[in-house]
Amino acid sequence: MMQKMVRSLRFFRQWHSWIGICLLIFVILSSLTGLLLAWKKNVDLLQPPTQSASADDRPWLSIPEISQIAQQAFEQAHPEDDSQIDRLDVRPDKGIVKVLMDNYWEVQVDGYSGEVFSIARRHSDWIEKVHDGSIISDTFKLWSMNTLGLGLLLISLTGGWMWWAPRQIRRQKRKHKSTL
Repeated sequence: MMQKMVRSLRFFRQWHSWIGICLLIFVILSSLTGLLLAWKKNVDLLQPPTQSASADDRPWLSIPEISQIAQQAFEQAHPEDDSQIDRLDVRPDKGIVKVLMDNYWEVQVDGYSGEVFSIARRHSDWIEKVHDGSIISDTFKLWSMNTLGLGLLLISLTGGWMWWAPRQIRRQKRKHKSTL
């Protein structure tokens, strides 16, 4: 029984090492980008702070009107850039719409008046794409995230075994000595 545990420990130690080496780049990249993403709302360089409009009884502008205002404001600020709107992030509680462009820019527009509050880079968007692998492709994202998840699961299981098995071996050795 003890010999089986010792053999399995050697086997799992090798697997643990090789899996760890293979995952190293993914783990480091995911960890670093994850740290940056955790701070994105606290560091203006990563993501522009969300502005607030003065809420009143006026109705909101329509989505097409807000989109047009944002597109025109962006084209005026960056005439050399032909970016288009990717999506809109509507914040009713703050009275604003964040119009996100397809090149990691953001235009914040007052939902009531159409006033443009800011035009700024959103570094958090490309960092998120690096974090999950989608910056390369959706197929790579699926492959890399599954590899990372399964690899971390295997490392956890083999690491747990490498922690638990030596204790059991020592216990069996003590028990064997006491019976002699």
